[in-house]
Amino acid sequence: MLFGWMTPVAIAASLDANVAQSLDIPAQELASALEQFSRTTGMAVLVDRQLTRGRRSLAVKGQMSANDALERMLGGSGLMARYSRADAVTLKVAQVDPVPARPGKPAGGTSPIAGNYATSIQVAIERSLCRSPEVQPGSFRALLQLWIGRDGVVQHSRLVSSTGDVQRDAVLVESLQHLDIERPAPSSLSQPVTLLLLPESSGKRMDCSQWKGVSGG
Repeated sequence: MLFGWMTPVAIAASLDANVAQSLDIPAQELASALEQFSRTTGMAVLVDRQLTRGRRSLAVKGQMSANDALERMLGGSGLMARYSRADAVTLKVAQVDPVPARPGKPAGGTSPIAGNYATSIQVAIERSLCRSPEVQPGSFRALLQLWIGRDGVVQHSRLVSSTGDVQRDAVLVESLQHLDIERPAPSSLSQPVTLLLLPESSGKRMDCSQWKGVSGG
């Protein structure tokens, strides 16, 4: 399904997707958000409608380039953009791009994900979420999926189920962008990694007390 109508005017306006423009596209069903994005920016978006089903966009508002706006809009959707030309983009299911481990970090092992790496993921997420009162663990339930590069940095995320608050959803997705697990991912890590954040009433929650006094926490 091709969103957008590539009239000569639209094409001319979309030749430089890095030029900032005023955008105001509210959070909504992803398919309708993409159509509005295409009409506003003149950029053609090619995507299988089956991929947009059940997915929502994040709100985009303010002065930003079409490229930046699309990246933000797709945050937490589990989809990624591939540019075929300056004014056209194809969306596909997120996948991990090969990234070499950073200097000083040992390469990931070949054993399946086990307690040590699962703990590293939890600690990194816990520290990140505890920095913002809006998403401090314990007050909401959310199902997440993460795609983690070989260097241990989150490349993509997907919010599978809403926290029940659109603004909190956006903050949660933002907090996971480029999150550093601080350990390279094992080569056998099954992607995406699925995580369930539970409310305090469940009896299982992350504890922010250990991060008090930590820089950024």
